[in-house]
Amino acid sequence: MALTREQKEQVLAQYEKWLKNSKSVVLVEYSGLTMKQFDAIRAKVRETGGEFHVLKNTLARKVFEAHGMTIPAGYLQKSTAVVFAFSDAAATTKALFEATKGLEAIKLKGGFLDMQALSPAQVKSLADLPPLPVIRAQLLGVLQAPAGKLVRTIAEPARSLAAVFKAYADQAQAAA
Repeated sequence: MALTREQKEQVLAQYEKWLKNSKSVVLVEYSGLTMKQFDAIRAKVRETGGEFHVLKNTLARKVFEAHGMTIPAGYLQKSTAVVFAFSDAAATTKALFEATKGLEAIKLKGGFLDMQALSPAQVKSLADLPPLPVIRAQLLGVLQAPAGKLVRTIAEPARSLAAVFKAYADQAQAAA
């Protein structure tokens, strides 16, 4: 079905909005997926704050190039579905991989993170990252560790002195 010029402008505006608001973009090739499988993938990706859509390659190319993104060969060929990660790039990519596990109809083409092209191997590495809250907790733990050690070091002489006084008090009570 051919699109009119007005419809193409609306589609371009929607692609532009999705691209502008996304932290990462993952492109996959699909062939032979049922609507039930599409819906399952969409639902899983939406749980993490992302969107899964089928794009028209020529219109998507225009939007990507308008944003200054260099599109590697093969990314916008054949049937293309795109995952837009609006909140957490790693969690959304991981959700895509979980939803498509065992589906031979989905083939990873590559992606973009902060306007930089990613190879399929780099996209898989992104999916292996822990979610953003876990990374924040790990970073907070690393930042708090030196402060905790300093507090324990400063408190140690007073604790040792208190232990000596307690030992003398216990010894005096035992003698009496």
